Amino acid sequence: MKGTHRTPGRRSRGPGRVLGLLLALVATIGLTSTTAPAVPRHEHASSARLPRLAAASRDTVAAMQPSWNLGNTLDAIPDETSWGNPLATKALFDTIKAQGFRSVRIPVTWSGHQSSTAPYTIDATWMNRVEQVVDWALADGLYVVINVHHDSWQWISAMATDHDNVLARFKATWTQIAAAFRDTSQALLFESNNEPQFDNTTDAQGNQYNNELNTAFHTVVRRSGGGNATRLLMLPSLHTNAGQDFLDVLVSEMKSLDDPRLVATVHFYGWYPFSVNIAGGTQFDATAQKDMSDTFSRIRTTLTSQGIPVYLGEYGLLSYPDHNHPARVELGEALKYFEQFGYEARAAGVTTALWDAFNFLNRSTLQWRDPALIDQIKSGWTTRSGTASSDRIFLAKSDAITARTLTLNPNGHAFRGLWQGSSKLARGRDYTVSGDRLTLTAAALTRLAGNRAYGINATVEARFSRGLPWKIHVTTYDRPVLSDATGDTNGITIPTRFRGDLLATMEATYADGGNAGPTDWTPYQEFNEAFSPDYPDDALLLTSKFVNSLRDGAQATLVFHFWSGATATYRVTKSASSVTGTVG
Repeated sequence: MKGTHRTPGRRSRGPGRVLGLLLALVATIGLTSTTAPAVPRHEHASSARLPRLAAASRDTVAAMQPSWNLGNTLDAIPDETSWGNPLATKALFDTIKAQGFRSVRIPVTWSGHQSSTAPYTIDATWMNRVEQVVDWALADGLYVVINVHHDSWQWISAMATDHDNVLARFKATWTQIAAAFRDTSQALLFESNNEPQFDNTTDAQGNQYNNELNTAFHTVVRRSGGGNATRLLMLPSLHTNAGQDFLDVLVSEMKSLDDPRLVATVHFYGWYPFSVNIAGGTQFDATAQKDMSDTFSRIRTTLTSQGIPVYLGEYGLLSYPDHNHPARVELGEALKYFEQFGYEARAAGVTTALWDAFNFLNRSTLQWRDPALIDQIKSGWTTRSGTASSDRIFLAKSDAITARTLTLNPNGHAFRGLWQGSSKLARGRDYTVSGDRLTLTAAALTRLAGNRAYGINATVEARFSRGLPWKIHVTTYDRPVLSDATGDTNGITIPTRFRGDLLATMEATYADGGNAGPTDWTPYQEFNEAFSPDYPDDALLLTSKFVNSLRDGAQATLVFHFWSGATATYRVTKSASSVTGTVG
């Protein structure tokens, strides 16, 4: 994945091992005239704990489920800790193994540790560090995937205008990687190239370049001998996109190579508006659900049902979770996304690797940052869970409490009732069920709301015959109150009393009907890019990116949409370098 790092930390090169051998040149292979240096021989992890390999490639890939990404680490630029994560440790892989993962993908960016001219030598200290991290994972009995990662957009993307040099460097890179891991257990898999992309090309041209690289990767590795002669090799589609045209091209390429030890790899980050919260994509709605089910249907029809194993090398949501910024995606909607994802992947027979840049596992404490989220992901490895139309019931403090209804989605299970902690609520008195309609009575909600302080007053669980319970948070709110404010081209801070409510999205338009903001194709701007809530400091922030995109002297009308259903209208005008905001 590109561009998912947090604020960079102190630059630090990963530790290497003392080298006892000098670099030597390997013999020129038939595919290329480029010579590449061999790396020192490395004693790899004992095979005592390595996973057993199945005879059929698809059985091995199935045994790799579930998988996890060591993101923003060996792929970070320029060094392992540059994007804020600590150095990878053996304890990290111990944790991943203990949490039920059976494989890890270790993305590696080579360019900062490699000469940019022939013979494109990879720094031996860096290669040894990669080997060390791989060995730790193998020693825990995990399958391991390594690749050429952010090189894809750093230098490989220039292939259209620098074809021969890019191809030579790509071959030299894989020649050295293949030599370093030639005798490593076949529980190690190689992935050609992460998210292949080529500047200023059509999809047809991009597919051609991607096929050329995949073929070169295959030839280099296979000719390197040793365990590489039969090692499982992963080939990505262009952009690792699972669109039908991209999958068809990938299948054709795999057939042309006529090698039963190949694996297809794609990525999935969901329906884009929902994945980043833009264009009103606040919910995992029918459109987002269909996008997911259609994607896995294509994968099943085109690949897995034809005997082609699939390793979905990255999945998640593009901008969630991010514990350095306010949540773009509401938790309940994210839980529904991951619940369906687990089901679709299992139905399609796909092995899935969670993209974890820093946002799921805290690498310093080795604890999950959001237990509810990871519990849903882990539950999805084996079963479905029931959900509901929302995980919130909002009760306006200024109004009398009335009964509220949610739609249940049992996902094939039976509804068992509602609980508050260990206490079961009484059906008929506290709630009723009619078909898929769950209604909490006014009396029950009055009791649950208690003193009606703003925010979550109580949480109840809808439990089903299988899977995880669905939490429903009874929340007291009143319509948020915004105040006038001034700012400049650095942005504007709007004093805001949220009063128990949560921001969902912001709509921005001009009087002539045009869209206001940096995203001019939709009135609904991108969460945390154009606007952002600051709940602790009682403020709404309009970013410099947003205010600088405004027409000078033209008033923009903003409508803030909140999860309770409440809205607040605000008007903003930029005049030269000053910005004014007024209510209503």
